[in-house]
Amino acid sequence: MPIYESIFILVVAALIWFWLDSLKAREIGTRAAQAACAGEGLQLLDDTVVGRLRGLARNDDGHLRLRRSFEFEYSDNGDNRRRGSVILLGHEVELLHLRPNLYEIPKSNETRH
Repeated sequence: MPIYESIFILVVAALIWFWLDSLKAREIGTRAAQAACAGEGLQLLDDTVVGRLRGLARNDDGHLRLRRSFEFEYSDNGDNRRRGSVILLGHEVELLHLRPNLYEIPKSNETRH
């Protein structure tokens, strides 16, 4: 088999591996977002996460892993959309972020001195 065919097969195999690994990471990110929203009494909107590759990083054991960032939207009352994120290092959740609730403070007519 010529070298170009071998290289082509290796590249295709690597792309297939990356695609399957990304699907698994997305599933892990979705489950983490669902669990976090359920634990906080929030609703995960669209039941999915949207991700991107952030690069390579080392885990606690010193092994090189892919770091991926996923964003999702959730709602606390069903009428609004808020953004959250989850970061995976390999297939482990490294960070999950739900933004704090925003409270509207009524303006008082009184001024304090």
